[in-house]
Amino acid sequence: MVDVSDKPETVRVATAEGHVRMAPETLALIRQGSAKKGDVIGTARLAGIMAAKRTADLIPLCHPLMLTKVTVEIEEDAALPGLRVTATAKLTGKTGVEMEALTAVSVACLTIYDMAKAADKAMEIGGVRLLEKSGGKSGDFRHPEAR
Repeated sequence: MVDVSDKPETVRVATAEGHVRMAPETLALIRQGSAKKGDVIGTARLAGIMAAKRTADLIPLCHPLMLTKVTVEIEEDAALPGLRVTATAKLTGKTGVEMEALTAVSVACLTIYDMAKAADKAMEIGGVRLLEKSGGKSGDFRHPEAR
């Protein structure tokens, strides 16, 4: 792991996004709450939050962090069609939270796939990327294509 002991504590925030493309019928099934495994969006949101908290257990060399905030938003996107997932992680500390936000998005997308795969095995997960981050020595970043 990188030694961060000499770095000052600053507020760190990172936001990531991804999406799950699916058949319109699958999106309607999720919207109606008729998926066989239950509430897809609520479960995926919770899975993303739990994943952010476990990032250091999943990604080698990541520091275990005391997150102070994690949000996972899941919205319908008719243009896909499918669901767009956005996650934000925050803390005051010596290292960034980009991996926590990216992990939250990735696991939320995987959970959507798992819960709806009985209806649509052709779903596609994509577009996982860091949208923005702030804090730390490297300063602020905003993806050039961020909405």
